[in-house]
Amino acid sequence: MPISYHSPVTATRHPLSLALGGLVALAAAVGIGRFVYTPILPLMAEDLAMTQGMAGVLVSVNFLGYLTGALFAATPLLPGSRRTWLISALTLSALTTGAMAFAPSNAAFLALRFVGGVASAFVLVFASALVLDRLRAAGRSDLAAVHFAGVGTGITLSAVLVSSLTALEFGWRSLWLASGLTALVALGLVTRLVPDRVEPVVLTAHTGQGHRGLMAFVVAYGLFGFGYIITATFLVAIVRASAEVLAIEPWVWLVVGLTAAPSVALWTWVGGRIGIAQAFALACVMEAGGVAASVLWLAIPGVLLAAALLGGTFMGLTALGLMGAHRLAQGDPRWTLAVMTAAFGLGQIVGPTFAGVVYDATGTLLGPSLTAVGALLVGALLVMVGSTQAS
Repeated sequence: MPISYHSPVTATRHPLSLALGGLVALAAAVGIGRFVYTPILPLMAEDLAMTQGMAGVLVSVNFLGYLTGALFAATPLLPGSRRTWLISALTLSALTTGAMAFAPSNAAFLALRFVGGVASAFVLVFASALVLDRLRAAGRSDLAAVHFAGVGTGITLSAVLVSSLTALEFGWRSLWLASGLTALVALGLVTRLVPDRVEPVVLTAHTGQGHRGLMAFVVAYGLFGFGYIITATFLVAIVRASAEVLAIEPWVWLVVGLTAAPSVALWTWVGGRIGIAQAFALACVMEAGGVAASVLWLAIPGVLLAAALLGGTFMGLTALGLMGAHRLAQGDPRWTLAVMTAAFGLGQIVGPTFAGVVYDATGTLLGPSLTAVGALLVGALLVMVGSTQAS
């Protein structure tokens, strides 16, 4: 049982506003800061004659920054409040996103995406640790679904923003600048919705079974990071390169965002009914189906199914993994959340570079995508086995 020591005033006021603040933070730093790259990528690649290998390296460098940020977020070398780090990282994420519009070279792109990755990991770790602890202290852990819906909300917003500006014939540099300015607006909202207050101290009992369950989640979370990111990175590029489905290019990423936003509430409900490990495994299997559809069913129904299954599962999996780890955390959950985020980031580093290099060599994403399907299925199996051993 968690034991909380907190001020009734500081810990329980406005839990919905706090959850909305977490939503806006994740929308800005993750939904926009990380994933707006996907709909902008085809325009960049076309204008700059960028190979798929280079596009994959840019994504992997972003996730190397994400991994680095997650590891630093777990250290005791970061004095100050979690809110201070959250606001600082949000600011850095917005600035590096907008600065992509002015980058003069691939080296500059790489530097900006690395720093942006560090910032997005800090936001995810510090926002999740802060918001989940305060919600639990307020007795409103059910609002965690609102917090984690931020990524899907950000993806939806970025899809609408990019498709609207593209229709008006704005170039890719303008799209990056508009995305950075949107993230700055979100920063202002977060400073209002997440006030600077005394943090509740939450201590959670730890057991050997919990350790075994946590290790299963960590490994499976890394496989999930590898399994989803290839489709998440290249789905729009796949559509753009295929005459059969080119007509739905403006809608594909929007479908991902629209299905991602409510998916957290759906999967947390499923987790409450059948257990977090079982829900995580089920979502991995469904996502594997979507990844397979993206390359095996290259028609409008198949691509829309791939987009819907990607959006409908990847944020649910993110939430289930972090919520499951948070329940197993002892004391400040920042370390546990950071380890999970690092495993996720490692999977995301390998995925895009592997896919881009194979694509440049073979002209197809079939092999990388089917490898991703296998990773997701293994992740599902690991979580189920870990759950059985821990029970």
